[in-house]
Amino acid sequence: MSDPRPALNQLIAALERHLEASSQRRGEDDPTVVAAYEDLADAFEAYDDALHDATGEMTPLVVVDEQFMVDEDSDDDDDSDEYDDDDEDQSYGGLDDEDYDEDDTSR
Repeated sequence: MSDPRPALNQLIAALERHLEASSQRRGEDDPTVVAAYEDLADAFEAYDDALHDATGEMTPLVVVDEQFMVDEDSDDDDDSDEYDDDDEDQSYGGLDDEDYDEDDTSR
């Protein structure tokens, strides 16, 4: 069993670098923030893997891929390509057999 602590220390350092880069951000697509974001995502995944390998446990967190993010401020009505968590909560229950039965009074 390997010790996940070195990966945890790298995750903490990546969190600190991300905070520092974010607090000194120079524009919306600041390359320093983007790099810190990517390093943080990599460090988190490495820690999650090391934790699972060592203990069989996982964190309750997940790295979100930008392609699945929803821009809630967008005025675009076509959201067909965007990921929305609410879609997972919807399910089709189907029709009951009673919905297909003929009217019993006609027999």
